[in-house]
Amino acid sequence: MSDDFTKEKARASAWFHSLRDEIVTAFEGLEQSHDTGPLSDTAPARFEVSETRRASDDGSDAGGGLMSVMRQGRVFEKVGVNVSEVYGHLGQAAQKAMAARGVPGMESAPRFWASGISLVAHMQNPHCPAVHMNTRMFWTPHAWWFGGGSDLNPCIEYPEDTAHFHGQQQAHLDPHGADLYPRLKAWADEYFYIPHRGRARGVGGIFMDDRNTGDWEADFALTQDIGRAFLPAFLPLVERRRVQPFTDADRDTQLIHRGLYAEYNLVYDRGTKFGLATGHDANAVLMSLPPLAKWV
Repeated sequence: MSDDFTKEKARASAWFHSLRDEIVTAFEGLEQSHDTGPLSDTAPARFEVSETRRASDDGSDAGGGLMSVMRQGRVFEKVGVNVSEVYGHLGQAAQKAMAARGVPGMESAPRFWASGISLVAHMQNPHCPAVHMNTRMFWTPHAWWFGGGSDLNPCIEYPEDTAHFHGQQQAHLDPHGADLYPRLKAWADEYFYIPHRGRARGVGGIFMDDRNTGDWEADFALTQDIGRAFLPAFLPLVERRRVQPFTDADRDTQLIHRGLYAEYNLVYDRGTKFGLATGHDANAVLMSLPPLAKWV
């Protein structure tokens, strides 16, 4: 490995892009195949793709990414699948935040590089669960780590859907160690908790951060399997629920539940805070917010 991890960065970034392509294709396939049930008589949607750019304080290039958003489809009311690769120098606030997490050398060498994929889907049918997934790699001259996970956010919970989602994640994590899924599940339960509401925002999933065992290949392989678990965990739930009729009361339940999602992402989410603090495209950072929500 080189000191600046050039090859490792390229491999990680390429993986996040390939996962993005696979998910975008699968989601557009769901739109095309929805020919029975609510909204099946409307036109299928497609992703709108735009580049995002980030500039340093002196105006120099600091990376960017692709923002892919699909709106008002048959199945998806709003879904974003973003990939990014950003770099430069961390500002004082971000340096302090990193130092507080135990990242060494931030004052002497505040350079960073980060790449990842971030996905949030808000569905048309209230019986279809909203979902979030992201995986990422972060590098500084003195440290590197992986993070990410996925969690399910139904407004109308079906226990069999929750069991399937978690079962697929466990199946993909167990080859990396039998203790890993229980630990990452517990971490997700803690991370996606909303203290001011006294409840979780959904039914959980898996989550990790600061993953550095000293074995980059092993940690990268785990990160890839977290990404690979997403489609087999989520697609069958959408295929099962998108055909169910729903009422105005169901829609109301969905909009109120979305308020929880918005509150969490604006108040607590670490990725949202980092993206805004480092000058990334605000529309891309806030892509996760639902198109409509309700507070009562």
